[in-house]
Amino acid sequence: MVRPALPPNVSGQRVRVALLEARPAGLHMPHLVMATELSRSQVRRGIVYLRDTAAELGLTPLIWDRMNGYRFSSDPEDWVAYELRSFRKEMTAIRRIVTGCVIPHSLLRPDDEDVKLMLGQLTGVESGFEYLIRQLERTRKTA
Repeated sequence: MVRPALPPNVSGQRVRVALLEARPAGLHMPHLVMATELSRSQVRRGIVYLRDTAAELGLTPLIWDRMNGYRFSSDPEDWVAYELRSFRKEMTAIRRIVTGCVIPHSLLRPDDEDVKLMLGQLTGVESGFEYLIRQLERTRKTA
């Protein structure tokens, strides 16, 4: 069934209310769909809206984990764990782009200025993520 498009802030508000009502527990996607009476794509848009505007709305971080689903957590340990998972996931994706495409591209076209620039930039991004992950891991150990 196709549902009418809702502005992201409306979807976000419905998701926010459902998550606040479930607090401190979280909700997985099927439960969010039922609780909000939105489609999966509308719930996803609501989640994106909440993540994009959480700071200006004064919300605690919206996190996700397999056990609890989506939830607003007031525990900094939960935030750091979510951040670590997110950075590791992004770093893995960047490494796969580099090893699967950019390096083979650079070997086949060693004089290509664009691939040299890409490789340099992506190597820097990868190093940045590695640094963030190490810092977050140290923070968790000392906390």
